[in-house]
Amino acid sequence: MTPRERILAAIDHREPDRLPVDLGGMDSTGIHAAAYNRLKDYLGIRTGETRIIDPYQQVVLVEAEVLEAVGGCVLPVTPMPGRWRETVLYDGTTALVPERWTEREAGDGSREALGTDGTVIARMPSGGMYYEPVNPPYARAGTCGDIEKNPEPIENFDLPGFADETVEELGRRAEKLRRTTDKALMGNFCAHVFAAGQLLRGFETFMMDLVLRPEIAECIMSRLVDAYIDRLGTYAAAVGPHVDVINVNDDLGTQEAPMVSPGMYRSLIKPHHERLYRAIHEMTEAALFLHTDGNVYPLIPDLIDAGVDILNPVQYTARQMDAGALKREFGDRLTFWGGGCDTQKVLAGGTPEEVREEVRKQAETLKPGGGFVFNQVHNIQPDVPPENIMAMFEAAREHGSY
Repeated sequence: MTPRERILAAIDHREPDRLPVDLGGMDSTGIHAAAYNRLKDYLGIRTGETRIIDPYQQVVLVEAEVLEAVGGCVLPVTPMPGRWRETVLYDGTTALVPERWTEREAGDGSREALGTDGTVIARMPSGGMYYEPVNPPYARAGTCGDIEKNPEPIENFDLPGFADETVEELGRRAEKLRRTTDKALMGNFCAHVFAAGQLLRGFETFMMDLVLRPEIAECIMSRLVDAYIDRLGTYAAAVGPHVDVINVNDDLGTQEAPMVSPGMYRSLIKPHHERLYRAIHEMTEAALFLHTDGNVYPLIPDLIDAGVDILNPVQYTARQMDAGALKREFGDRLTFWGGGCDTQKVLAGGTPEEVREEVRKQAETLKPGGGFVFNQVHNIQPDVPPENIMAMFEAAREHGSY
């Protein structure tokens, strides 16, 4: 089978010839630039360049030679910049970032990223490895009317301002990839709903809105979905016919529990998810991939009902997220994309032998009957040794036969 055929079989809950693998299909299944540089050195790859395509998480575009080394089956279809410039990572190595990602050093040793109007939009603390969004645009809004007077942050939310590629250009690139590669294609629709409210309003303020001022939370989420659906028509026509999967994002869980109760999810958030996800299904043939971390077990039936086909990253070390239990209860209705190896402790802190054993257990648990795409739990972090990275993917290959 080709890599694309393996991915499609897994999504269709059929057993492929061997386990399909993803590294870098979207911005939460990838690898931090510092870890990527060390991996390339370990593999003896001297060609190519490290290009950061998600400056916030410092996640890179995985090059073909690395993708072949790990057995990757997926390519990202995400808006790209036209020009690049060099930046220095926290460990002193270098990478390319989009030219339109404007950075500056702050006096306290931190690093700031600026929006097109010069406003600080993200900050990397001194000694940090990632950018954190700051200055939420609706932090001081007191009513829905205040939000409606300033629609621009919602209308442009999630559109990567550092990328030059238009939707039409993205579609032409996707069409070419479809013709010239046998990999599955993952389309990044660039959409959050619940997490967008946190970013637009401020995390704590939005969480309080859900309880104390639900009309403001509803206002933000409703208008976000309006904006996304307005974009979707062009996206579905240009990109939709060429991709196998469309990913959306919405972190709903913590290590211990969902961020909101199932009742609150159903009453306040699910209607907006349903409206967006239904539109994606109506306008495209692609499977719908949702990235959400942590314990989301109590919400999974509602997520399936809302239209989710694929759950990522399957954080099986979180409470209630036991991989075997998830497979038994939801494995006939949901494809698990991730859950191949714990990134919090095992991948970063274990020995290569411990990594291999973890992968063996997870593969044996999740692969029967299809419905499983191998990927680590979230991005490979900057402190992960290359020996462990390769041990993980080699074990996936060793224990991936059906």
